[in-house]
Amino acid sequence: MSCNLNDIIKSSNKILLLSHMNPDGDTLGSMCALYSMIYHRFKKKADMSVVSNIPYNYKFMPNIDLAERYFDKSLVYDLVITLDVAAIERTLDSKILFDKAKLSINIDHHKTNPGFGDYQIINPEASSCGEVLFDIFKSENWTIDKDSAICLYTAIMTDTGNFRFENTSSSTLRAAADLVDAGANPNYIYKMCYETKTKNFVMFQNYCVNKAVFLEDNKIAYTTVYKKDLEKFSAGDDYTDGIAETLRAIDTTEVSFVAKEVDTKLTKISMRSKKVDVAEICSKFGGGGHTFAAGCTIKLNVQDSIDKLLREIKP
Repeated sequence: MSCNLNDIIKSSNKILLLSHMNPDGDTLGSMCALYSMIYHRFKKKADMSVVSNIPYNYKFMPNIDLAERYFDKSLVYDLVITLDVAAIERTLDSKILFDKAKLSINIDHHKTNPGFGDYQIINPEASSCGEVLFDIFKSENWTIDKDSAICLYTAIMTDTGNFRFENTSSSTLRAAADLVDAGANPNYIYKMCYETKTKNFVMFQNYCVNKAVFLEDNKIAYTTVYKKDLEKFSAGDDYTDGIAETLRAIDTTEVSFVAKEVDTKLTKISMRSKKVDVAEICSKFGGGGHTFAAGCTIKLNVQDSIDKLLREIKP
């Protein structure tokens, strides 16, 4: 069933945009870009929901200060759109609002997305949800305003690791060039995303990397994050972002992961690799993501989760 986004937005009055838990630059950038487009093109104000704290380095994005953490769960929206949400459970309590909506749309790029919602716009070939959204805007002949350009560029840049990852294609770079022409400043956005970190953030990441464990002739690298570690550095959930990438960057590493304690019987896993399909590994635990970047949650304590995960990783 085709999705005419122009007509759907035009006929909807109460609109909600949903990002995923532990939000990254792609989900936040896509959400704020669509908010700006709805405002500038349709003269409507959408609500934006974040189910976790917004990382410090993304607070520069236009309109992100309008995103709300909590919503009245009794509300019924005409339209709810998820952005970069690989599984609807990643919207946590906001799933209620998605389920109750008169119409729902799922916009994403994860190959593991099961296709929830009334309509799905999913392109696993795209680098990011931001690129999917850029393609939608272009196909609809919508003029991309400066605020949308900044947010889309942020989404694409962060999900491609500043255009370094395997998901960077020629179409990705062409999209980025168009967004620069529309007003996105690459130097400013890069500095805000990658060079605006608190001292605690840097010290915490160094601490986690320094206690990394290496196995299988240094082919597997992982580290643990316990609640006591977060408390020691007054760290937020976003402080673990990038640690798995740092471990993967070691020349001998083929698979890296971070095991973070949620509680005594729940562990969040963030995996990265150079060749191994970690999305397939994470799918065995109800997670998913990309071939070389994926995540899952295991209903065991940290050490038991690591042991179970290693049994899947090791040949």
